[in-house]
Amino acid sequence: MVVWSDIAKADIQHIFDFIAHDPKQYARKVVAEIVAKTDILEELPKIGKVVPEINQDAVRELHIYSYRILYEITSPNIVVLAVLHQRRNFDVNNLR
Repeated sequence: MVVWSDIAKADIQHIFDFIAHDPKQYARKVVAEIVAKTDILEELPKIGKVVPEINQDAVRELHIYSYRILYEITSPNIVVLAVLHQRRNFDVNNLR
């Protein structure tokens, strides 16, 4: 099962709020596509590449638009840790 962390949920809300300055339907579309991108993780959890800043096999990322979806393969779940803009630096210690 794909589970979204509180941090990842907040990231999605921030993305929506930022994009909603344009038409809200576009913000809804982008957020829906980001969430839908994670649907494949239940069947193919290792489809993403290893996050270079963390360099652990269980922590991976998918890309969509200019965002990185960081997730961790745990048992029995896949946990979406964060959704970050590609240019944004992040503190590894703040993901969990």
